[in-house]
Amino acid sequence: MTSYPWGNRRPAVDDLSVMRHIATFCGSCNCGCPELFVDETAEAEKRIVITDDFGQRIQMSVGQLADLIDDVRRGVLDEVVASTAS
Repeated sequence: MTSYPWGNRRPAVDDLSVMRHIATFCGSCNCGCPELFVDETAEAEKRIVITDDFGQRIQMSVGQLADLIDDVRRGVLDEVVASTAS
């Protein structure tokens, strides 16, 4: 059995308090902005957690996050952002 700092039971999937907060996207309002967390206790393929302002979440591996970052740096999303910014 794995031992966690808060006891022997794995926390509920929606318990963000046990995850390491990395970034808040927006943060200029109190509407529940999307956030990025690292869940050190999760399986490797679910370690990165992105929450949205509707209570949903995406879980991915560090490798998948790295691929996403590379795509963003190459401009893959520039057209999407430009077309919705108007």
